[in-house]
Amino acid sequence: MKRPSFSVSVTTASQLHDAIDRLLPLLRADASHAPAARALAVAAASLPPSTLLSNRLLHLLSSHQATLPDALALLSSLPSPDVCSYNTVVAALARSPRSLASARALFDRMPGRDHFSWSAIVSAHARHGQPHAALALYRRMVREPGNAGADNEFTASSALAAAAAARCARAGRELHCHVIRRGIDADAVVWSALADMYAKCGRVDDARSVFDRMPVRDVVAWTAMVERYFDAGRGGEGFGLFVHMLRSGVRPNEFTYAGVLRACAEFTSEKLGRQVHGRMAKARMENSCFAESALVHMYSKCGDMVSAIRVFEGMPKPDLVMWTAVISGYAQNGQPEEALCYFDMFLKSGIRPDHVTFVGVLSACAHAGLVDKGLEIFHKIKNEYGIEHTADHCACVIDLLSRSGQFDRAEEMINKMSVKPNKFLWASLLGGCRIHKNVRLARWAAEALFEIEPENPATYVTLANIYASVGLFDEVENVRKIMESKSITKIPASSWIEVGRRVHVFLVGDKSHPQAGEIYAFLKKLYVKMREEGYVADTGFVLHDVEDEQKEQDIGYHSERLAVAFGIIFTPEGAPIKVFKNLRICGDCHTTIKFMSRIVQREIIVRDSNRFHHFKNGSCSCGDYW
Repeated sequence: MKRPSFSVSVTTASQLHDAIDRLLPLLRADASHAPAARALAVAAASLPPSTLLSNRLLHLLSSHQATLPDALALLSSLPSPDVCSYNTVVAALARSPRSLASARALFDRMPGRDHFSWSAIVSAHARHGQPHAALALYRRMVREPGNAGADNEFTASSALAAAAAARCARAGRELHCHVIRRGIDADAVVWSALADMYAKCGRVDDARSVFDRMPVRDVVAWTAMVERYFDAGRGGEGFGLFVHMLRSGVRPNEFTYAGVLRACAEFTSEKLGRQVHGRMAKARMENSCFAESALVHMYSKCGDMVSAIRVFEGMPKPDLVMWTAVISGYAQNGQPEEALCYFDMFLKSGIRPDHVTFVGVLSACAHAGLVDKGLEIFHKIKNEYGIEHTADHCACVIDLLSRSGQFDRAEEMINKMSVKPNKFLWASLLGGCRIHKNVRLARWAAEALFEIEPENPATYVTLANIYASVGLFDEVENVRKIMESKSITKIPASSWIEVGRRVHVFLVGDKSHPQAGEIYAFLKKLYVKMREEGYVADTGFVLHDVEDEQKEQDIGYHSERLAVAFGIIFTPEGAPIKVFKNLRICGDCHTTIKFMSRIVQREIIVRDSNRFHHFKNGSCSCGDYW
């Protein structure tokens, strides 16, 4: 496309103002217009001196990084620059973390400062990872005489953002008291900044207290407070506040619905998600790609790809996010063929994929064991689409190679990677080592994970399981001793199922449920039928160095089996059973549930920490490859 040309020919101040108006948007979009901007500055030198004209030129030259040195030079040449002149250049320098020090130096040289000066420099330090410096600057502003006018809602909001970034509740409380004393707490921006600060400092109840005292609570304020509950893991209160919002007559927008649907997906609250879907339909939100993408994500995370696709197909023009949600949803639900099919359809739609789309596609290949296809797509990311490989792309390929037992290729790729391996990559390698009992690489992966997240018990437990699977019980004991010395405890495995209006939670060997007697009696009878059909317990998944009979008892009442048995007993005959588990399903439970699905002739869906398993007629959608 031909670039717009710009000719410089000015002889009056009026012509110069007009030329600046025309050149400003062009320079912001394209550095190739820098020479024209410099030419205007030269032309202005022949005109009568004017502070207004000089400031307009500073604004033009400060609008792009390429002409920022010219702005500094012009500022230095001005005989009497005013506060606006300095503010323009300080704000421009403060846009980049690389020139923040220069912005601060220029700020300190200013003969006088207004609220814009202080707000720009405080917010810049907070934005560029220096929140403590931002708070120190705000305190300096309050102390120095003559800054009363600068201490307003704009600078206060910037300081509160700095306290939030520093996760410093003490400084945030001091600021809260200060804005009340100064009487600048009437502004909605300040109220929002206060609530955000408390939430980010881990004080959600204080954030709620601020929210409840807000003089005006619009849909943005309600949505933000609902999201704060969800971010803190307090889903019940978040959903409760959403209901309160509806009863208060505040109409949710697409961002409200998207946030609630994401929480429904996170907390596997499918029934509530369906209710939200119904309300969206009544509110005519069906044409919002943002909210509809969250709806697709919710259904796929709850294991209902039929409903996810129904939503997707109802959109006249699905966008990139929605296509990615469908592809990733199929991958996570153990349907890699469908994921790859929709990826092909997506490419034909003409929308360009991004790095997130490729994570979903590579994940599908990993779940299906499609090594050649996955590597082909991996190489196309950079060679055909010009997208740099991310650590997540590499993690998917390591997952693909290690699941298939190709450890030499996985090790070679890790050693040659241009990006730093992340925790997902090392966890993928460790997971592949668990499948194939590769002790050497398991130790390598575990050591890397100990460096990244030393308090994560999953790494220790997986490593101990690998040692146990090859009979290295001394090493198992060593791992236990390390965990004890660091006060690291294993996360208890739990599974839950929603029946009626209640969520029933089970732990391993749990007998606290009111129907525990019926559940255990049912499983005892079922195990007899399973053995008659050839089931033999695989006790290699039990960590303890004990007799085989004891191991079989230990593994026979894992939480997912109790939840599935409860579902079989207390849900209508023929209805699908949907169980969720916080950890990965063990191999023997996977085999057991395949037998259960055939004996009772029920579809059983289990979502563990990695993916969905759809069991039907004795088979699983993962093809025993997970």
